[in-house]
Amino acid sequence: MAVTLHDVARVAGVSIKTVSNVINAYPHIRPATRERVEAAIAELGYVPNLTARSLKSGRTGAIALAVPELSLSYFAELAAAVIEAAEAAGLVVLVEQTGGDRDRELELLRSPRLQMTDGLIFSALGMSEADVASLRVDFPMVLLGERIFGGPIDHVTMRNVEAARAATEYLIASGRRRIAVVGAHEDEIVGSAALRLQGHREALEAHGIPFDESLIGYTTLWHRSNGARSMTELLDRGVEFDAVFGLNDTLALGAMRVLQASGRRVPEDVAVMGFDDLDEAGYSIPSLTTVDPGQKWIAKTAVATLVERIASGAELGPPRLLLADFRIAERESALARVAV
Repeated sequence: MAVTLHDVARVAGVSIKTVSNVINAYPHIRPATRERVEAAIAELGYVPNLTARSLKSGRTGAIALAVPELSLSYFAELAAAVIEAAEAAGLVVLVEQTGGDRDRELELLRSPRLQMTDGLIFSALGMSEADVASLRVDFPMVLLGERIFGGPIDHVTMRNVEAARAATEYLIASGRRRIAVVGAHEDEIVGSAALRLQGHREALEAHGIPFDESLIGYTTLWHRSNGARSMTELLDRGVEFDAVFGLNDTLALGAMRVLQASGRRVPEDVAVMGFDDLDEAGYSIPSLTTVDPGQKWIAKTAVATLVERIASGAELGPPRLLLADFRIAERESALARVAV
């Protein structure tokens, strides 16, 4: 026979209403009570009847996550972290892939598919601040990323400028002065690349190091192949540098591969810094020093914020900007130079 709410309540030693509140991610549940109910659900293998639940509560028990590209490790890891956080809240996640295309992102915001969910976590890449009005939707939504600021919805993101400044200052403190940047976007004003390049320039200025345009490697998508191509172009131009700051880990790993193939030693000849702290960063040779921008915190906070909006809506007040803390993950690729 199918496991029922009554069965879960009996095993957990709580009321059926309490079990229902846990399953529906009601926020005001004591942690110990939530843990007992979740343990009983796992023990009995209880599966909620989503159709009945939707008819009764007006909710589906599902949320949507829209990301540009799951083939990029950052977004794959972000999706995994969101799914984990959602499962802890008793929710399932439907994942949409937009390709970072503006038209597809705008279409998604109008899509009837979202009627099958209670809300959306939206990582925009193709849209810009000119599209801010499109974020005025009639369903709960949390924005991720760095394309739009000051919008009408909650926004969970990272401290790009401060984190990039810390990354460059780390390289300067290790004795590097000619720091190449891989991954800049030409003419970008708002976005991850522009913000991280701004932080890089602030660090140089603070230490009295002139900004040198010849050290900037421009590219489009932040794929490993583009990091390799950008580094190849820098080397072909004969640019002298003693460090590389990849604006994400994927770019940095591609650049590091080209450096090693060219005969340059990492970190003895050239230090390499990344940004994102992907899982693979700890397993490259040498392992990649990088910025941990708080991705797991971003995923958990985005889910928790969306759950709050689903439960309370406008009662929570105006939209909030929530910023993650960051740290430098020190590894082998950017060790300080040893005086001889």
